[in-house]
Formats: sequence, structure tokens, C-alpha cells
Amino acid sequence: MSEVKISAETRSEFGKGAARRIRREDKVPGVLYGHGTDPKHLTLPGHELLLALRTPNVLISLDLDGKNELAIPKSVQRDPLKGFLEHVDLLLVKRGEKVSVEVPVEAEGELAPGGNLLEHVLNALPVQAEATHIPESFSVSVEGLEAGASILAKDIKLPKGVTLDVEDDAVVLQVLAAQAEEPTEETEETEAEPAAEAGAEA
Repeated sequence: MSEVKISAETRSEFGKGAARRIRREDKVPGVLYGHGTDPKHLTLPGHELLLALRTPNVLISLDLDGKNELAIPKSVQRDPLKGFLEHVDLLLVKRGEKVSVEVPVEAEGELAPGGNLLEHVLNALPVQAEATHIPESFSVSVEGLEAGASILAKDIKLPKGVTLDVEDDAVVLQVLAAQAEEPTEETEETEAEPAAEAGAEA
């Protein structure tokens, strides 16, 4: 996966007031932690960070105080109404190091006919991968699957160097039977009429 380079600044102001001022400047407050180091409080460029976070588990190359640090996002807070970035936690990583991440699962293909439904029990698969080689997503074929079928974690083909961080038999996707439609009022009335006529004849 490619690296995204972002310039960051160390910040010394904290609290809600400081965070609001940072966001007014189209920047995002964040924290960089990991490898037993003291957490570093950062200010990051809002637009560049927003673009970078479109890629799940993006590898960010931070230019910080003249040094270069590698990090991946671990927690992203967004405004629930407007969607802008409020805060980001970044985990410090090193090349060759294995990290625990969750990789999105994407279903491909059409289920067997019959109006069955596909349920994503796990939207993302927990795995361990090298920090510089984290897959962006896993594609899983559901072509022709019928009600009752399921895809387990062990059924998903993983790239070399990537291992499951969840039980082998954990259900990732399952196919649910289409629910029978409840009779409409019109249908119920139609069924009730013959019964009423039969009562009149008796």
C-alpha cells in the first residue's frame, strides 16, 4: 500500500477551546502514541487528512519536527451531524512490524434467486499484517449462495504475511431466507367473503 505524506505540528494548547480554534483553521487535533513513547499532541491539516482517511488503515508518513514517523489511524472522531473531523488518534508503527487492524470485507456476485438477504455479521475482518502491507479490503464471492449458507473467517483468502486475528470459525457473511410477506388487508377481505357467504347459506 502507498504512503501518504502529511506535515504535522506539535501542539501545546489543550481543551475544547483550543480544539475549536484549531478546527476553525481547517486543521485537526490529534495524538500520536505507541512503542512505549509519551503521547505527542499534534495539529494536522484537515483537507489532507480527510483525503488520506478515505483509504482504510492508510499508512501515514508524518513530517513532524524535522523527523519522519510512520503511523496508522486507530480512532477517528467525526461530528455526528456535519461529518467533519474532530480528532484523530494515530498509532506509531515501524517497517516490518505486525499490527492488528480491521480490514473491510466486500461481497461480490449475486445470491441464488429467491429474494434472500445477505447479512454482514462482520463488516471488517480482524487480521494481523505488516504495517507497510495492510490490505485495503477483502473481496468475497457470494455468487449462487442459498439461504442458510455462511462464509467463515477461514474461508477468506489472505495475502502472504497476513494472518487472522479472530477465531477461524467466526461467521463473516451469512445468507438469510427471504421473509414471507404478511397478507394485505385486501387479501384478508377476499378470504373472509366466501366464509361469510357460506354462513348465510347455512
